[in-house]
Amino acid sequence: MIRPSAIPSLRSARPSGFAGVCGGVLALFALAQPLLQPPARAQATPQTVQPAGTDLNLSSVKTLLARGDAAVASGNLAEGRRLYDLARDASRRLLGFYRDLSGSFRGLDARIPREMDDKGREALTLLAETNLRLAALFRRQNQPEVAIPLLVEVVKIMTPTNEGGRKAYQQLVELGFVVTPYTAPGSSTGG
Repeated sequence: MIRPSAIPSLRSARPSGFAGVCGGVLALFALAQPLLQPPARAQATPQTVQPAGTDLNLSSVKTLLARGDAAVASGNLAEGRRLYDLARDASRRLLGFYRDLSGSFRGLDARIPREMDDKGREALTLLAETNLRLAALFRRQNQPEVAIPLLVEVVKIMTPTNEGGRKAYQQLVELGFVVTPYTAPGSSTGG
């Protein structure tokens, strides 16, 4: 839209002759040019939009875990812990967001809760993996009191029937926090 404040300034210029009129028309055309552009067409495939400066998605959590693994492997335990903590926080936030969205769309469009539930399960798995890595780091630093709550949380969210839950429980046995070993039904070792 042409700004009303621009019109008086063009009138006050008082073009003289043909060149002046053409210059005035060109000035008006330049002001109206954005209005003549066709609107951008919507893309056929949905795109994931991330706010500038944020990487709140499952792949960024995986990247944080990989960077944390590299830091720990190189002996930089402080950086590894920082990256694992970031991954843990992001996993928890994602898990909450996916649960909220799933609940909001229940009964409206089954596709959205199904997608959010799938993403939520993946976020939960990443949270468990992050907790296991953090617990291993704390055990390496001889801080079992910090590792134990992480391991208990893994058993709680993954259950002992899942491999991650069994690994966490086995570490609790190794730490002496629990005494009774757990043998999954159908495994070859007795207990």
